[in-house]
Amino acid sequence: MIDLSTTNLDHLGLVAAVCKDINLEKLVNNMIGSKDPRRVVGPGLATVAMILNGLGFTSRRLYLTPQFFANKPVELLLGKGLKAENFDDHALGRTLDEISAYGATRFFGEIAFEIAKNEGMLNGFARWDSTSFSVSGDKYEQDPFSITPTYGYSKDGRPELKQVMMGLVVAGSANLPIWMTALSGNASDNKVSRETIESVKRFQDEIKQNSMLCWTFDAAGFSADNVNRLRNDKWVTRVPEKITEIEKIITQDSNSFKWLDLEKGYKVAPGQMTYNGVSLRLVVVFSEQAYKKECITFESKITKEQEKLNKILTHLTKQIFACEKDAIKHFNKLQKEYEFFTLTYKLESTFKYVKKGRPTSGTKPEIAGYKIVVTNERNKEQIQHAISHKGRFVLAANNIDLETASDAQILFEYKEQQGVERGFKFLKDPWFMADTLFLKTPRRIEALMAIMTLCLLIYNLAQYRFRLKLQEQKELIPNQKNKPTQNPTLHWIFQLFEGITAVSFKVAIDSTTSVIIANLTELRKKIIRLFGYTACQIYGLSYIET
Repeated sequence: MIDLSTTNLDHLGLVAAVCKDINLEKLVNNMIGSKDPRRVVGPGLATVAMILNGLGFTSRRLYLTPQFFANKPVELLLGKGLKAENFDDHALGRTLDEISAYGATRFFGEIAFEIAKNEGMLNGFARWDSTSFSVSGDKYEQDPFSITPTYGYSKDGRPELKQVMMGLVVAGSANLPIWMTALSGNASDNKVSRETIESVKRFQDEIKQNSMLCWTFDAAGFSADNVNRLRNDKWVTRVPEKITEIEKIITQDSNSFKWLDLEKGYKVAPGQMTYNGVSLRLVVVFSEQAYKKECITFESKITKEQEKLNKILTHLTKQIFACEKDAIKHFNKLQKEYEFFTLTYKLESTFKYVKKGRPTSGTKPEIAGYKIVVTNERNKEQIQHAISHKGRFVLAANNIDLETASDAQILFEYKEQQGVERGFKFLKDPWFMADTLFLKTPRRIEALMAIMTLCLLIYNLAQYRFRLKLQEQKELIPNQKNKPTQNPTLHWIFQLFEGITAVSFKVAIDSTTSVIIANLTELRKKIIRLFGYTACQIYGLSYIET
């Protein structure tokens, strides 16, 4: 008699293979956790389990991890003798507490820097940004050594909920997360961006990792204090247009710039400025795409202003002023408010009889006040001037000369800032483990944020390695539209693996259990082999060295 059972392997074998290839379990165990031999699930194993849960895209919360593994081949993914019930709330919660005690930021940083160093991702630009995560609880214990979930500017558009913030640094062509910081819900980007750079530099000194990173961050990090405090560092950022010098530069005539045409409708021109005593290199940027978009927005604004102005002028014809001076004063105020319109006026006197009752013969009415009749038309010259500098913005760079990076390279690196935003989009995916955080203690929230960022690290690393392997082997796989590509998203690869099962069968004669993997198509086999030896082991394939 043969006893058969099936479990869902899907894409989780690929995730487990990457975790094993980078020795994640060993890295974590060397940092945290007790050496108690009675402990079935150590911190390294628990961390891998939480990553499998996070990248399982089933939207199960942390305390439901045993349920997540109930229909998964646990021994194949995590090790011999392990069962789903081993990964309960106690085992995972204990690991989160150990991560918190060690320091969530340091925990993540030591792992990430080790991986990034091995991948050659620490010799260029690092990109920083922050985002917010809503929390479900209302009351949290005050902890002077932890973050504070509280109300703040919600980047999710949920101001009614308390939140925590996350600062994230990614580096290299893989947008590999190398640093994360859990922050209180009301943390300021301006201050945190500088503190992050300073913290990473101190950490690099501690681990004797001396490569100098060049930083990019958005306009929220540009301030007089930051420019002064970071005067010896290399960085690139967008400069807020409200700064007087930048406003003057942006509104200059286009012919005053020495434009260099680039691809995709971009142009760049060099500039310079001294700000708070620090000499900065500027790159003035024009984007055709941004220009068209801003012109449409501007036209919509002008149309709305005209509709509002017409209503005001209709009511104005019914208003009576005591004297001509008052009427003209009101007109001048109106003209200042509507700079994109040319207003013209005509004063009309209003008359009335001084005495009550029917006027006697020969009595003439006297002037009682003045009405002002205003007409308007668009100020084409003013509008054209405003449109002429649409699509422009200014980047500032510190300690980066032309030999290090051209103006075009500076623009490219700033545009790569989107790599952080893509990371945040990933972490906030509703199918991920925590679009809203449900943990009740701030320390565990910090630790979970480190685990979440490890999920992003594994995802980006796996995607980068797989794309690189496709290019090296000159291989192609079909994308969502069934067209060949060398740059698939890992999410698409995961979808391609839906339906792969592990079939276990036990023979009653000798009670031995064997496992075979079902539903491996040729495309799936090709992908598994490109992932490497460990993935082949998990999916039961022979590995061919390439």
